[in-house]
Amino acid sequence: MSAQNSAGIQTLLDAERDASKIVQKAREYRTKRVREARDEAKKEIEAYRAKKEGEYKKFEAEHTQGNKAAEEEANKEADAQIAKIREAGKNNQSKVVEDLLEAVFNPRPEPITA
Repeated sequence: MSAQNSAGIQTLLDAERDASKIVQKAREYRTKRVREARDEAKKEIEAYRAKKEGEYKKFEAEHTQGNKAAEEEANKEADAQIAKIREAGKNNQSKVVEDLLEAVFNPRPEPITA
């Protein structure tokens, strides 16, 4: 009977050892599969990011062209206005200086009316 028990125990130990190997292989496979899934996800994320960045750059390029044209037009208008103001200043400079000197040297005090 003890030989039979011993053989039965040995069979159980062998089965336990085999089960441990199977569990270990399953764990290794699961770990490997998780790593692969993570790597695949990273690749998909990078591809998506690159796609969206490309779309954004295209959108930006299309819309900044209009902004640049408007900005150049506004700069031209501002430069024209500045030129007009400077020209008016040059034309009226002597009159302004005369009026200022007149006001300084010949003050006309007026009473304050409330």
